[in-house]
Amino acid sequence: MKNKVTVAYGDGIGPEIMKSVLKIMDKAGAKLDIDTIEIGEKAYLAGHTSGIAPKDWETIMENKILFKAPITTPQGGGYKSLNVSLRKTLGLFANVRPVKAISPYIKTHHPKLDTVIVRENEEDLYAGIEHRQTQEVYQCLKLITRPGSEKIVRYAFEFAKNNGRKKVTCMIKDNIMKLTDGVFHQTFKEIAKEYPEIENDHYIVDIGMARFANKPEIFDVIVLPNLYGDIISDIAAEIMGSVGLAGSSNIGADCSMFEAIHGSAPDITGKDLANPSGLLKGGILMLNHMGQSKIAEKIENAWLKTIEDGIHTADVYSEETSKKKVGTVEFTEAIIERLGQMPKELPAVTYPEETKPIKIQLKKVEPVKKTLDGVDLFVCENDRNPDTLGTNLSKAIEGTPFQLIMITNRGVKVWPDGNPHTFCTDHWRCRFMAKDNCYVTSKDLVELQRIVTFKDFEIIKTENLYNFAGELGYSLGQGQ
Repeated sequence: MKNKVTVAYGDGIGPEIMKSVLKIMDKAGAKLDIDTIEIGEKAYLAGHTSGIAPKDWETIMENKILFKAPITTPQGGGYKSLNVSLRKTLGLFANVRPVKAISPYIKTHHPKLDTVIVRENEEDLYAGIEHRQTQEVYQCLKLITRPGSEKIVRYAFEFAKNNGRKKVTCMIKDNIMKLTDGVFHQTFKEIAKEYPEIENDHYIVDIGMARFANKPEIFDVIVLPNLYGDIISDIAAEIMGSVGLAGSSNIGADCSMFEAIHGSAPDITGKDLANPSGLLKGGILMLNHMGQSKIAEKIENAWLKTIEDGIHTADVYSEETSKKKVGTVEFTEAIIERLGQMPKELPAVTYPEETKPIKIQLKKVEPVKKTLDGVDLFVCENDRNPDTLGTNLSKAIEGTPFQLIMITNRGVKVWPDGNPHTFCTDHWRCRFMAKDNCYVTSKDLVELQRIVTFKDFEIIKTENLYNFAGELGYSLGQGQ
């Protein structure tokens, strides 16, 4: 039986490398039933702000597998990221990017690199929720959920188990973002206990990425939130030898998408210079996902043999390691000529006859009782004197069940007892807590906002302060 696949040729070099990859797959015997759609620049310019027409959404959701070449987002505002839209709309929560050195045939300082980056794909700062709140201050919301963290962490451990990997590493920044990155790390620690046969460790993301850039061979599978995963996967591809060599799978409960990790490279479009390897590697991941693992194995070994024979495109060509510089078309033909052959020096790949998709079942979590402790009111105030602001706000709320306990500016406590050297903008977080023995409700918060507004303070944002069965649902101010 053939697998139904939606194919998008994309923009820039997309059409030429997709044509190359589909030709290799066809010659290798891949069983694909293809529906073609138009996404990217043409769809944007036709008035579809997400870069895809409604009828093409239907095709993707019917076939459930999308094989996508790079696309171009037009310059200017109003255009949404198609990649983000696809990942979030289709529930593609896991972005999986294997990176392995092909030394000595592709130059790298890290010949033992063999790592899989498992990146959370739906949450974090990529929610794209941003606001300009004052003349000076802009905000981007970082959203991390417990279910989202559980899905991606469990997927990383299941991937390691199914692929003979020995260790899973978590990288986060919970020394600073104690709640958002904190829940990701806590979820990792809990799930790691369920896989005693797999080693686990953890790094703060800055030192973790520094260590990876210097000694990537000590890492096996790395699981990270969205932004960190985006950064380290490109670092990994670059130190492997070229971003153009890396493919990517985006996996959801029902749908999946496969692609190269690089962009549309309009500067080399139509010049027969593009390296199709990244998209080919994405296609190999797709074939494995569909159960055509022996075809995937045949293609990858032919690709390795081509690299081993020194037939290289310009982006990875080196006089030290290459024998012939070729373009897209000749590189494609070289791979096809080697179908059925095995590399002699590089280790050949072998895939299981049958691969089972990873299915994630979330654990049921019982809700806990939450109570209101208070509220953070963010106000816009051009007077840069926090003492004046604190005094005036405290007077304004006399007689209410609240007390003003702290004002911060960009997260740093500036009232009471602020440091005169702290630079302040026009954006102030004012923390109001319930007075001792006072029980406050949402109605009390509304009344507090009415009083503060009536006193001519401009409220630009509010955040309720909840207590979840004794666990604070808010962070303390720096210096509090």
